Amino acid sequence: MSAESIFSRPVSKSQKSVLSRIVKRQAAGDESGIDYSEIPALTDEQLAQFKRGRKVLVAARIDKEVYDWLLKYGKGYSTRINGILRTVMEGTR
Repeated sequence: MSAESIFSRPVSKSQKSVLSRIVKRQAAGDESGIDYSEIPALTDEQLAQFKRGRKVLVAARIDKEVYDWLLKYGKGYSTRINGILRTVMEGTR
């Protein structure tokens, strides 16, 4: 069975019921049914890895075709530009 066939299959009544209960619990902020006991706590070093670097506001002129291409993928084009530049930067290290 392919993933495509699984995702294109309609949701059954029992699946809708389960999903509805999950949505209600999440909306209420009820996490009492989640067992966190097997998840190890993160160390300070691990948490430090997730901190974002400081951002700076930059104005840049780019070609209209480049701008249109970036917008073709939806909102967040400045984040996309940052990701592209980061990839190039890391590739030159």
